[in-house]
Amino acid sequence: MQAVTDTELLLKFREGDENAFRELYDRHSRTVSAFVYHLTHSAVDAEDILQETFLKLWTSREQLPPIDNIGNYIFMIARNKTLDHLRKIAQQQRLLDNVWANISTPADGIEQQLHARESQQLINRAFTQLTEQQQTIFRLSRQEGMTHEAIAQQLRLSKSRVKNVQVETLRYIRQFLVQHGGPLGILFVLASLMKS
Repeated sequence: MQAVTDTELLLKFREGDENAFRELYDRHSRTVSAFVYHLTHSAVDAEDILQETFLKLWTSREQLPPIDNIGNYIFMIARNKTLDHLRKIAQQQRLLDNVWANISTPADGIEQQLHARESQQLINRAFTQLTEQQQTIFRLSRQEGMTHEAIAQQLRLSKSRVKNVQVETLRYIRQFLVQHGGPLGILFVLASLMKS
């Protein structure tokens, strides 16, 4: 029995055939996941982006443009979603840097000092929940201004491991601040909703 081609699957898929969609997923999900993981260094993010990619493919099936190679089209969706994800992480990191800098500088007025103290306590609480490795990498990066490469050399880790730990740490701190409220929580919710 001759295998069904991607082109044949695409025709059935456009008509809402779930079996054709599953077959496209089975054929392309592994390479897409590996591609996204290579860019994000996070299995969790790779899985999320993979699911978002195929969800977008399914929900837009009736409006798909003419496609010569469905594999390339799926990769294009995954690439765009990965870039959006990386921009969002960079934006959150910049926001955390700004908040950290504002907290570190003396505030004018009693109310500002109170907010700064509360914010610092909230970040300190989040910091104590981190593993020793996360605390060390975060401290070297944020307080001592070291690059990922310098931290990797000092701690005898790979640069990608340092970057991955930093991304996971920032995500945890952001979630902690959102959950525990206050002005910082609102800032991080807004930052998560902002488009680049």
